[in-house]
Amino acid sequence: MCALILPRRILITLLLALTLGGCATLSSESAPSPPPATEIDPWEDFNRSVYAFNKGVDSAIIRPVAVTYDRLTPQTAKQGIENFFTNLSSPWVSTQLLLQGRFRDGSEQMGRFLINSIYGVGGFWDVADQNNLPEHETDLGATLATWGWKNSNFLMLPLLGPSTVRDGVGQITTIMVDPLDQAVRDRAGAGVTVLNVVQIRAGLLSLDETVAGSYDEYAFIRDGWLQRREYQLFGEDAALPDYDEFLEEDVETYDP
Repeated sequence: MCALILPRRILITLLLALTLGGCATLSSESAPSPPPATEIDPWEDFNRSVYAFNKGVDSAIIRPVAVTYDRLTPQTAKQGIENFFTNLSSPWVSTQLLLQGRFRDGSEQMGRFLINSIYGVGGFWDVADQNNLPEHETDLGATLATWGWKNSNFLMLPLLGPSTVRDGVGQITTIMVDPLDQAVRDRAGAGVTVLNVVQIRAGLLSLDETVAGSYDEYAFIRDGWLQRREYQLFGEDAALPDYDEFLEEDVETYDP
């Protein structure tokens, strides 16, 4: 599987695009134009090495813990923990929405944070959802794309997983700058980070068989992640790869 973490303050971004639905997109008013088709993976040898390292960490440490967590934790508790971490990120998400010019979405997301923090016991209960207040998803990488950084090479990050140079800059900056996230982790210690890693990984256990059954795990994850990311950023205008060409080249050149 993809990457996971252990160092304090590092929050996993484990994304398998082909199998994760319901992703939010930028509004049509503010979405940047999609980039032209380019070579998607110029650093493939390096990226494959990092993927192998990440998979080893996941197999040896993260997945076994996630399996135990999934078996022993009641579904209600798991949902509450997921809600808590989603709520924790809401102020940062709201800030990014505002920076993208999505002022209504940013206000709605901050409203969700206030309602869930006050009436949802710190976000463990999604009271805002029960009151039909929309939820929005975005990040600093999407903000950078909106500001003009449209083309970016794919990059497999150690312990953080599939990304691009642009989105990697966004992830690292978020880890270092998000004040609420840092405050909670400073007060609660490394345990809160570990819990977040484990609950995210547990939610992806059902995908393991699909990934393992793919012809090329690395390419499956890379292409899926890139497709999902393109759709997040550019919506229906996202460019799709030439799969016929990819399959022909992959069969000819890849020796597993």
